[in-house]
Amino acid sequence: MENNHSLETYGFQPFFANQDKEGCAIGRVALEHKHLYRIYAEDGEWLGELSGKTRYEAVRREDYPAVGDWVRMTKLHGEQKAIIHGILERKSKFSRKAAGSTTEEQIVATNVDRVFLVMALNRDFNVRRLERYLLLGYESGAAPEIVLTKKDLCDDLETRLREVESIAFGVPIYSVNSLADDGIEEIAASLRPGETIALLGSSGAGKSTLLNSLYGGQRQKTGGVRDGDDRGKHTTTHRELVVLPSGALIIDTPGMRELQLWEGSESIGAAFHDVEELAAGCRYSDCRHEQEPGCMIRSALADGTLSQERISSYYKLQKELAYNERKINAGAARAEKDRWKKIHKNMRSNTNH
Repeated sequence: MENNHSLETYGFQPFFANQDKEGCAIGRVALEHKHLYRIYAEDGEWLGELSGKTRYEAVRREDYPAVGDWVRMTKLHGEQKAIIHGILERKSKFSRKAAGSTTEEQIVATNVDRVFLVMALNRDFNVRRLERYLLLGYESGAAPEIVLTKKDLCDDLETRLREVESIAFGVPIYSVNSLADDGIEEIAASLRPGETIALLGSSGAGKSTLLNSLYGGQRQKTGGVRDGDDRGKHTTTHRELVVLPSGALIIDTPGMRELQLWEGSESIGAAFHDVEELAAGCRYSDCRHEQEPGCMIRSALADGTLSQERISSYYKLQKELAYNERKINAGAARAEKDRWKKIHKNMRSNTNH
């Protein structure tokens, strides 16, 4: 990457400009290694690491930088290294529950303006999974959009589009064949310099191929389609911020084999506003949608305007969110306790000295 770019080149916006920088230099995290960060700044790339104080005070995952973050730093000239002293307030954050049984947050991307939810139109197509992506997309604070890839492998594109439109009200939907640049023009025309877009989707959905097509060359490694299940070979192994020739920025992400919700209770109404609008029209405000008279949910199920799969998915996600919220609250209480232990330990250490 060439030197002497403006911060605006990397997506710096008034939201960040108005924050206190504490006299530090500012840069954006483009790539996260283990305890090391590649940072884009006005005068080139820097390899950053956390200051001892910042690392000591960090308790939760959100206390550490993630790809897309703007950080305060001190540059060590002559080494092209920098010490990170803190993170500017995030404009948006796309996160999920880390895979496994532990209740930990995994931050996928931050300070994103738009989220491209990428799903292949072959045998990997799954509307219920797309509902999950939409829910997390709304919760992130960024604008979700849907990119359906590999349309050349789809026998009935119109049916697939209707299925997606039935759960993504008002959300832009693109269908593309990235290898042939078919449908890419519409996406490319919507890109704006300085805006940040995250590509999110399951492994093999075609995110890296889409990025290459938008970039105009082989920017990311890609794999062919596997025999037997039409799924692409997973190639992206890390999150990275890429500046496109158009001036827009894209964060490519590894495929998500497991998509567990982290938060989203406030955004379930946006992802399922058709269900919640029906529920609001029930005769009784505490309607359980079982045997009560005047139930609009049961009426919609009966006349086919609402599918059983859609309402079942709504209940399942609500239940999952409620369960996660209980575990997250308990985890937050433990983290706060650990934070105060650190503070008191530090105070005692200072007093002894």
